[in-house]
Amino acid sequence: MESAAADLQDTASLTLKFEFNPKLGIDNPVLSLAEDHDPSDLRSLERPRFCLLSKEEGRSFGFHLQQELGRARHVVCRVEPGTSAQRQGLREGDRILGVNNHVVEHEDSEVVIRRIQASGPRVLLTVWAQRVLDVARALQGNDALLCPILGPEVRPRLCHIVKDEGGFGFTVTHEHRGSFWLVLSTGGAAERAGVPPGARLLEVNGVSVEKFTHNQLSRKLWQSGEQVTLLVAGPEVEEKCRQLGMPLAAPLAEGWALPSKPRCLHLEKGPQGFGFVLREEKGLDGRLGQFLWEVDPGLPAERAGMQAGDRLLAVAGDSVEGLSHEEIVSRIRAQGSCVSLTVVDPEADRFFSMVRLSPLLFLESTEVRGSPQDTCSASLAEIKNPPVEDTAMPPVPVGSRQCFLYPGPGGGYGFRLSCVACGPCLFISQVTQGGSAAQAGLQRGDMILEVNGYPVGGETDLERLKQLAEAEPPLCLKLATRSPQGLEAWIPPGSGKD
Repeated sequence: MESAAADLQDTASLTLKFEFNPKLGIDNPVLSLAEDHDPSDLRSLERPRFCLLSKEEGRSFGFHLQQELGRARHVVCRVEPGTSAQRQGLREGDRILGVNNHVVEHEDSEVVIRRIQASGPRVLLTVWAQRVLDVARALQGNDALLCPILGPEVRPRLCHIVKDEGGFGFTVTHEHRGSFWLVLSTGGAAERAGVPPGARLLEVNGVSVEKFTHNQLSRKLWQSGEQVTLLVAGPEVEEKCRQLGMPLAAPLAEGWALPSKPRCLHLEKGPQGFGFVLREEKGLDGRLGQFLWEVDPGLPAERAGMQAGDRLLAVAGDSVEGLSHEEIVSRIRAQGSCVSLTVVDPEADRFFSMVRLSPLLFLESTEVRGSPQDTCSASLAEIKNPPVEDTAMPPVPVGSRQCFLYPGPGGGYGFRLSCVACGPCLFISQVTQGGSAAQAGLQRGDMILEVNGYPVGGETDLERLKQLAEAEPPLCLKLATRSPQGLEAWIPPGSGKD
């Protein structure tokens, strides 16, 4: 209570010092700070505030976090005047409980800062005023209500549509300026790209349609040419966000049928090193970044899939946004002989710059989704034995390779296993498009030879795989490249639907 009283006294003192400036108006940071929630107003205790921040190249979101040693509290200690943070209502003393679709209340400050940096030019923060949070926590008794998140399949979608003979496959209906809904053509390009029926249109190629007239929207779609990227929300998503008071924000989106994606490269240092050079320079769009060049043929970097001109996004899963060249080099060296890098090629770099979102938000995006059982829980624990009469001798393997996988948002790796009675015991029967397994290069029919260095080929394989699936990621699989001959005989009908 003493702390709350002190907060109110501080706010009062700031209000007394405030002199109205008509040029600043409501954007004056002192006035914004004084307009805090009244703890006696029960409506302010029902839900958090959501602050959708954006920043221009070379600028920050405009706020600073107070770091308290030994305490996982993320308190805004300063808001810069005239910045996105101040315009969107972020206030000094606010507690940050969520970043995009992640609850961060109990994470370390460094982890929270990395999440914000990895979000790119836009980020959605879930915040409470401290004294309001204390009262709300006592009244609600359910921390999940303090920082709500959207579950799988209940999020806005970022859909990339390529014209076919029927055009984009949708028409637009509208009620008034900025309110547009899509009517899909059955089997058309938009439906195939994952646009849900009755979807509300939010953005076209990274530009909000909130202030568009119907003619302006038509012109924007026409200017897109043969392909367009839409941010949309289905009716159930729109209703869920309305109930939560949550904006239909792009950083919450799932990627569907995206033309480009980030790539995770896993390098093991050889006698001649990794085989690449990291340089700081301006990209094609003029943005300063870290780029990979001089990829030596046959060395670990090339074998891992690195391409000259790739932009470096993250080291060991941590964004390099805001780090100097020297700091990034130090982080790579600190990984020792095994390095994990997240990169995008120039095409992907241009795409994500256009939609104004970080590629790191879409590391685990999926292009084609089935039932929740097919997507979220497609992990190593899902192992089914096909009927004995459907099994056949597998094709002869034509080589082997290693793949490193990280679990997706639902905890699965994006593939399914099946067993055969003869030959190699385990093989890949289904790969979720766009998931971790697909990004790592797994293919339907691949045989599993080793898991995390343990050979596969005994009676205890299933139990061992279940144990390894619970181990710390990444999951390292050694696979035998499939042979095209006899693949259909090896994979029984329906085994991919287990």
